[in-house]
Amino acid sequence: MTQADARAIVAGRFAPTVGIERVPLAAARSRVLATDLVATVDLPLYDGAAVDGVAVRSADLSKGAATRLRLVGRAAAGHRFTGTLRKGQAVRICAGAPMPAGADAVVMQENCLIDGLSVSIPHGTAMTGNYRRHGDDVRAGSVVIAAGRRLRPKDVAVAAALGDRELTVFKQLSVALFSTGDEIREPGAKLEIGEIWDTNRWLLRGLIESLGCRTTDLGILPDDAREIERALSAAAHDHDLLVTSGGVSVGPEDHVGAVIRRRGTLDIWRMAITPGRPVGLGDIDTCPILALPGNTVPAIVMFVAFGRALVLRLAGAQVETPESLRLQARFAREKPAGRRDYLFGMLETPADGPSVVVPLARQGAAMFSNIAQTQGFIVLDEDSEEIRPGDVVEFIPLTSILG
Repeated sequence: MTQADARAIVAGRFAPTVGIERVPLAAARSRVLATDLVATVDLPLYDGAAVDGVAVRSADLSKGAATRLRLVGRAAAGHRFTGTLRKGQAVRICAGAPMPAGADAVVMQENCLIDGLSVSIPHGTAMTGNYRRHGDDVRAGSVVIAAGRRLRPKDVAVAAALGDRELTVFKQLSVALFSTGDEIREPGAKLEIGEIWDTNRWLLRGLIESLGCRTTDLGILPDDAREIERALSAAAHDHDLLVTSGGVSVGPEDHVGAVIRRRGTLDIWRMAITPGRPVGLGDIDTCPILALPGNTVPAIVMFVAFGRALVLRLAGAQVETPESLRLQARFAREKPAGRRDYLFGMLETPADGPSVVVPLARQGAAMFSNIAQTQGFIVLDEDSEEIRPGDVVEFIPLTSILG
């Protein structure tokens, strides 16, 4: 199963599972917009000065010599000039102030010679762009932000500029999170030989919550089919998505797959991705479930490859791919065609050239330290077979994955 195939199945099989609600702007960040944000006003709201200076009638300016005008008032942001500019008059104006009636140009303060109640404007002074026209940016009735956008601070600011105090968003996707395995222990617990501390729940919780979801940490499930079935079935009835790690392969203690099939449906895919392991997608008691590998590095790679798209789809969001960069490789590597490789990588910026990417020295499914050290993933697509220094490759910064 390729990454593209997996994402196509997610798009075709799943739909948003959550309702909608109105929230104040203060609670809107990271939420998913459920209806188009339509402007009810024009922006700018009025003709306004873009710079500090003097508002004038362009018809008063002399074509061949300096122009002298009489100052008849002042306008500032929040304090407009209430009169009408007449022939031979000017008004001192501050950036952001409404243009006085009758004025159609602003002369920058640096180009004005002010003497008491008069101002002299040199011949040929440029005035282009010195004021903002009403409605130049946004027209009432236009769609400013389309439904499905996961709202960033900049989007909330746009809504505020349009005068909206509340937005219609999808309710937060509720995700139940489990780790599985008799060898898994909570961080800090005393370990016996063969036991390890759990990392997956902490990692996956951060990745899921960065997408605006609510998580319920339901702990570690033992390798016991009856206990796994009880816990998954209970969680399925009050959550929108279940996410597990471990127990989905074909070993004698891998019970997750059998439990899901008994209570619903499950596809187990061997992804054409490395590092990777079998990954499961299906439902239990009609609740979608994503069954990730137990090893931490394959778990994060599988989440980035297609699990993230599933979460966004169920949450009502546009399934955007993480923002990536196209950079030169400073390494050589061979790989089979038809497989996508994810490598932990770092950026390097030479003094005499553009940034390049290099993989961390050690790569592997159990390299936990790489998660803390890496700046992102170098992605070698299915068509690549040999990478040479200087070739352009894709690089996904971690900051792009985390929200």
